[in-house]
Amino acid sequence: MHMVIYALVKESTHDDALATGKTVFDRLVGADPHAGAVFDYYVCFDEEDTSVAGKARWGELPTAVPVDSDDGQDLLERGWEATKEEFERNLERVREALDELSDEEIMRDEELARHAFHQVGAYDGPTIFQYNEYANGIRHREQLDRVLEESEELWIVPADVHF
Repeated sequence: MHMVIYALVKESTHDDALATGKTVFDRLVGADPHAGAVFDYYVCFDEEDTSVAGKARWGELPTAVPVDSDDGQDLLERGWEATKEEFERNLERVREALDELSDEEIMRDEELARHAFHQVGAYDGPTIFQYNEYANGIRHREQLDRVLEESEELWIVPADVHF
């Protein structure tokens, strides 16, 4: 499956932001020897040689833009809304499982109940759409607000990831 994720990075130029964003994505796919793979691979929107990912799948997106620009605000909102919707969807699945299933059924992962529990508590992966420059998933609004307040030169870099 594919999804678009976003790296929020503190840099002063487009090229530096894109490079730092790619470092974040490298960590998330395990290219960094000290990081575990969360996604299989990524494609940034500056890449032209693929017919199944990036622009070929999602159309034109900026390669890197300042967060305070119109495009940056659009990407920021898109990433935050996706994170919030995925959390709420999984939380509802958890609530239903607790109401409808026995402890034994939950233990056996009936209706993927335990999977939903795991997704609600995830720090990265397919339920988290925004990451800081250290490849840490942004899981709640206060965390996002802190990242936004930490730098005047904050950029957002999108990437198509496969999981």
